[in-house]
Amino acid sequence: MFKETNKEESQFIDNVVHIRRVSKVVKGGRKFRFSAVVVVGDGNGNVGCGLGKAHEVPEAIRKGAEKAKRDMVSVPLVEGTIPFKIIGRFGAGRVMLKPAARGTGLIAGGAVRAVLEAAGVTDILTKCMGTHNSHNVVKATIRGLQQLQTRDQIAARRGIPVEEL
Repeated sequence: MFKETNKEESQFIDNVVHIRRVSKVVKGGRKFRFSAVVVVGDGNGNVGCGLGKAHEVPEAIRKGAEKAKRDMVSVPLVEGTIPFKIIGRFGAGRVMLKPAARGTGLIAGGAVRAVLEAAGVTDILTKCMGTHNSHNVVKATIRGLQQLQTRDQIAARRGIPVEEL
């Protein structure tokens, strides 16, 4: 886990999910570049992901973190878990997110765990289906979290009181 030390940045949790080395073969040999998938959250229901590419690993991580901070989304949390079961989809990746009772913990694999830890989720059950490509799994998890709504939001959209739900 990578954490920033700047004063204004210290409120964010940065997780490096995956670093990939890519080579390009040219006349003089191979040229290496790096790409990093980074997840950034505040631990309070806001999370974002970014892909940074550069000639050096630290620069790729920095670029990914900046992109993730720009693209943060808000996640409705209910007592440390999500309001209802949802399946997030991105590309060939599907991630099932299921609310869990208090004390269950964070039952999730690598890429999904990074997103949920950064968002501040403490109790949840997850399952990765389809691809296990970390970039697609992170995007599918965030898409699933974006689809969540609280009881108040659903009642307001339907135009009925919360008690009738």
